[in-house]
Amino acid sequence: MGIPTHLVRPKEFPSVEAYSDAMCRLLDEAGVDLVCLAGFLSYWIIPDRYLGRVMNIHPALLPAFGGKGMHGHHVHEAVLARGCKVSGCTVHFVNNTYDDGPIILQRAVPVYAEDTPDDLAARVFREECIAYPEAIRLFIEGRLKVEGLKVSIDDPAYRRSV
Repeated sequence: MGIPTHLVRPKEFPSVEAYSDAMCRLLDEAGVDLVCLAGFLSYWIIPDRYLGRVMNIHPALLPAFGGKGMHGHHVHEAVLARGCKVSGCTVHFVNNTYDDGPIILQRAVPVYAEDTPDDLAARVFREECIAYPEAIRLFIEGRLKVEGLKVSIDDPAYRRSV
């Protein structure tokens, strides 16, 4: 597709700081407006100039079932083990704490007693495919406003934002 691609492997750098600097150098050179991570699992130190411009998606309703080590099936297994009645996904801005950034959008799904982690993962993934493009659209249209850990949405489809 002619899209420049770069592979930056954390293990090839002596420190998280060196890895983070390499990531930022590439992003700065490309002049990106928004960084869209898709379940990105490597720790990257987000400089202030990128706060509010890096999104990620998590397969649970944050702040529940987030943090280091909570990814993929680990999340769905934990949700089922806890007996939750709902789960879902969260699109959030990334800060320098795992799964702690301001929440942009969340979509919920029911959790059924007979669910396996695969069943729940499939249901959540369907919602992720709706939520992430929607959050990107809202960002591109300038409809997101971040104040601390809260994101307000300037869009008639959202009656109330927190």
